Amino acid sequence: MEYLIFAIAGYLLGSVSSAVVVSRAMHLPDPRSEGSGNPGATNVLRLGNKVGAGLTLAGDILKGVLPVLIARWLSEDPLTVALAGTSAFVGHLFPLFFGFKGGKGVATALGVFAAVSLPVSGGLALTWMVTALVFRYSSLSALVSAVSAPVWTRWLLADPVYTGLAIVLGLILILRHWGNMQRLLSGTESKIGQ
Repeated sequence: MEYLIFAIAGYLLGSVSSAVVVSRAMHLPDPRSEGSGNPGATNVLRLGNKVGAGLTLAGDILKGVLPVLIARWLSEDPLTVALAGTSAFVGHLFPLFFGFKGGKGVATALGVFAAVSLPVSGGLALTWMVTALVFRYSSLSALVSAVSAPVWTRWLLADPVYTGLAIVLGLILILRHWGNMQRLLSGTESKIGQ
């Protein structure tokens, strides 16, 4: 029963679309129908609003942090914590309150790992930043971070539940970036700042 409660709570919290809420509050275009059509911080930035993008990023990270912190506070079971984080992540991807059309989950996954382990989230953020600085592709940075997540988790935590969490979230992130991978291979993917 504990697993179900934390899974439902995590999913409902994850279902609040930060990009849509911030865009409505700031009278910006709906990120689901403008730019790339992805309700995430990168698209809000692409639509020309740095403050909105920053608020969206913070909201998406917080959606991953809160359910995991609450689960860790109320339960010592790593599986409960992992389910809360995974459910928040899935809620971001398929939000109940926004027609099941959500973002790609990069910031929310980072939030999940920040609440699980600051060193792991630091490693993931470092991986993203270095890849972005070198190649200038947000999507490639997300993909490299997704692939590195199980490595960081295994190395820094050595807990099979959290390594499993990293594998599951990493695989889903890769699948969510399938279109980006096709554009990267064809040379048509937009670079950061374009």
